Amino acid sequence: MRSDGKDDSRTFVSSARRAQIVEAAIETVAEVGYAKASLSRIALRLGISKGVISYHFAGKDDLIAEIVSQVLQGARADMQPRIEAQTTGPAMLRTYIESNLEFMRDHPKELSAVVEIVRAAIAGAKSPFTGPPSDGAVQFLAELLTRFQTAGDFRTDFDPTAIAIAIRAVIDGVPGRLADPEFDIDQYAREIVAIFDRATCVTRS
Repeated sequence: MRSDGKDDSRTFVSSARRAQIVEAAIETVAEVGYAKASLSRIALRLGISKGVISYHFAGKDDLIAEIVSQVLQGARADMQPRIEAQTTGPAMLRTYIESNLEFMRDHPKELSAVVEIVRAAIAGAKSPFTGPPSDGAVQFLAELLTRFQTAGDFRTDFDPTAIAIAIRAVIDGVPGRLADPEFDIDQYAREIVAIFDRATCVTRS
């Protein structure tokens, strides 16, 4: 049976509306925090009724979960191919740090929203976000460090997991500083790259 295109049109409109709602939710959470980002406030920002949001999302938890999912998926799609394309340990580590911080620099609203959601979860607020934000990132980076350590690109006398935790700590501390006009994230990236290059590189005679 040939489609008359109506279903595709409805799907496109629905997807576009969901995207608008998510964007408005990101802006609202980043602006007023998780607790005050009610569906009514988000709807007001869009000029729609709360019922329209409820048609597309099961509730606030569903919408907040979608924010976290989209931001993390976007970050992964932006960074992972660049990181995995590197063929030497030092280049991988530099690209890992730079790509993470560049994503934060270029997506301040999204990062601010996720930070607010994480803070709410840590404070015990009712939130769909329950896991540590960087556990998977630590594991991914530790595996990369181990791979290049085995290949001889890195020193063998450091614990990959410990270094991965340290790198994630200096990266994950950045979103809270993005609103500071004195904070130079590009200079910060250069400094962090230099520090961890010295901490992991093989000394050449």
